[in-house]
Amino acid sequence: MPGGGFVRLPGGSVVVALTLPRPPGEGGDEGHVRVLVHAANRARALTRLRNLGMRAVYLRGNAHPPTPDEVTAVLHHPDGLLWRCAPDRAQELWHPIRALLGT
Repeated sequence: MPGGGFVRLPGGSVVVALTLPRPPGEGGDEGHVRVLVHAANRARALTRLRNLGMRAVYLRGNAHPPTPDEVTAVLHHPDGLLWRCAPDRAQELWHPIRALLGT
């Protein structure tokens, strides 16, 4: 299920969406999380995740770009970094990245 994609916004910035394995020991659930990042370009979006400790994060292709709802969610968050379980659970809200990494 790992995959991802990006959308270039009219202002030139991008929103990158990645489906990643859940970090070990976080909440006890096995599975994946969908991570959204808003940045100036794709390289900076991936660098933001790598700086948080997600060293093996790569974007290969554009098979699963963010949906319009995901773009809206990340643009309205002050940090520009969000996550939630994948596949989507009913009624689950987006969480700040600090909640996933425990920082």
